[in-house]
Amino acid sequence: MKKVIVISLGGSLIVQDKVNYGFLKDFRDVLLKYSRKYKFVVVCGGGKPARVYMNGLERGNVKNKFYSQSMLGISITRLNARFMTYFFGKDANEGIPHDMKRVKNLLRYNKVVFCGALRYAVNQTSDSTGVKLARYFGCDFVNLTNVKGLYEKDPKRFSSAKFISEISYNDFFKMANAVKFKPGQHFVLDQRAAKIAKDYSVPVFIMGSCKELDKFLSGKHFVGTSIR
Repeated sequence: MKKVIVISLGGSLIVQDKVNYGFLKDFRDVLLKYSRKYKFVVVCGGGKPARVYMNGLERGNVKNKFYSQSMLGISITRLNARFMTYFFGKDANEGIPHDMKRVKNLLRYNKVVFCGALRYAVNQTSDSTGVKLARYFGCDFVNLTNVKGLYEKDPKRFSSAKFISEISYNDFFKMANAVKFKPGQHFVLDQRAAKIAKDYSVPVFIMGSCKELDKFLSGKHFVGTSIR
């Protein structure tokens, strides 16, 4: 099998108030451009629709609220994954896999395999699914998000936030752990994903555009964050 690249595709890049068609077209073009060299597993996030549903549960007297919010989030990531399979057409899988073995089997016959979160786990988002898959395949993990990489604090709230181009596993894990977990959180990777990457030395790359993804896949210098 060709080398595998696991990509976490943030839900906010797929759809917010409407489908992000321009970005998704560029994303499809980049992946198919490199499909002779790589196989791709794309883990879709839930984004704004997932957070809308999760926030709805905040106002109700819901038992096991975190569990219910997480299950809603998983459902939306799988819906986004199904949309992406339709968007990519014949080059992507038809069914949505729910475990790693199924992902591996689908890679044999497809250029790109889309999935959402594979199963429920405490205090995890689809980020953890992506890092686990990268560990499973022994490959790079790319987090494609709506900012250009990692910052010392939220760049959307603090214009003075310093961009971080390189960081060690240990330092990144400390940053992730400083954030209190909640379903649908905004930090670039969840705490569990940061720990898995650290414990198993999974190469992690965070970037914010298809242009930079193209550079990364071609082996050129890209603007983003490397965690090693």
